[in-house]
Amino acid sequence: MTQDENHQLLERELAVDDPWRLDTSAFEQQRYAQMLRMSRRDGDAASALEVGCAAGAFTEMLAPLCELLTVVDVMPQAIERTRLRTGKWSHISWVTCDIQRFSTTEQFDLIVVAEVLYYLRDVVEMHAAIRNLVSMLAPDETLIFGSARDEICQRWGHAAGAETVIALFNESLSEIERRHCCTGSASEDCLIVRFLKPGGASAQSNAGH
Repeated sequence: MTQDENHQLLERELAVDDPWRLDTSAFEQQRYAQMLRMSRRDGDAASALEVGCAAGAFTEMLAPLCELLTVVDVMPQAIERTRLRTGKWSHISWVTCDIQRFSTTEQFDLIVVAEVLYYLRDVVEMHAAIRNLVSMLAPDETLIFGSARDEICQRWGHAAGAETVIALFNESLSEIERRHCCTGSASEDCLIVRFLKPGGASAQSNAGH
């Protein structure tokens, strides 16, 4: 699937009231519950990054756990819908940008990226986006990744899904926890993984042994 086709698909999906049934699906609520639990495992985040906000369902859950939250999405419609939904909070920054091109000197202590990377054109672009995300994650801090599995994403016309991307993240991050969310539906099957970035105090401690 080309980038233009992906953008057209997202535009169509964002035009409806509850895209992807994020507010009404039991499967989505199960997925969000696992992501939220992993996100708050180490307490509230001083500075968090959410990549891909859809219509703001998870952003609304994540915002109270962060002192500062940056939300990045390639679709202006997604940013606008999420901004309206989370208007009671003033600590959220908004960036309309492709994750491959998003750049900041800030180091985040929590990054959440779910159901996003399979929209990239191929595994090469996914790898580049992952390197970019890892560079923005502070040492000893957490990245939460979630995605439909490879077989489902490929059936949807995408290059790859969860298993492929998890292997790429494992090249530079340490996998701490994995959860499998699924139902009887052939399209409701995803993996959620909590990663830690080695470095800082833990790296120095390991070096001393």
